[in-house]
Amino acid sequence: MHIGLIVGIGPAATDYYYRQLISAAARAGKDLELTMAHADTPTLLRNQAEGNVQAQVDIYGRLTERMQRAGIARVAVTSIAGHFCIDAFKAVSPVPVIDLLNVVRLEVKRRGLRRVGLLGTRVVMESHFYGVLDGVEVVAPVDDLMKVHDACVAMAVAGFATPAQPEVFMRAGKSLTRTYGCEAIMLCGTDLALVFEEDDNPGFETLDCAGLHAAAIAAATMAR
Repeated sequence: MHIGLIVGIGPAATDYYYRQLISAAARAGKDLELTMAHADTPTLLRNQAEGNVQAQVDIYGRLTERMQRAGIARVAVTSIAGHFCIDAFKAVSPVPVIDLLNVVRLEVKRRGLRRVGLLGTRVVMESHFYGVLDGVEVVAPVDDLMKVHDACVAMAVAGFATPAQPEVFMRAGKSLTRTYGCEAIMLCGTDLALVFEEDDNPGFETLDCAGLHAAAIAAATMAR
């Protein structure tokens, strides 16, 4: 199946998704049918912070229509922050949307998790992952919330992590598990792979939201 990706938000997330899809296609011995369209990180973050759903949906719509002319059958947004308007986008998208929020919700349910912590941008954390995790206690890092947000945004814009940024996430993750009793920490920033992909043992269990989404997209690419 020919898949379209709305990318660029941010560059490291684009690279992460692209590598995951290439690897999945290679393992399956299949050709990867993929078209990507670039969205702007500062514009998305501004629309998210202002709650400007329509402006971001219009951007997604234009990019999807462009990729539809190239032959895509489904589309995905490679940004968790960018899912703040996903329901509105799904209602008008010219092709079906592979929704990260639904993919993650199903995985949390499958694992039987009852209390999870969040690391991501401010809106994602304050909204408790956009309120889609029914029956699950969702905890944001209250003391470190803006430090986590700022580190996530800085990585998304720059496409790399500074030596100081991993410590922000590790401290917040350990506090959420040890102090607040979270069973797992949801990595709710698609650029967090810059930190956690290289650290196999951060000292707490993680749930890689971008990785789950990439796997769902890969499965769709293998479908007829």
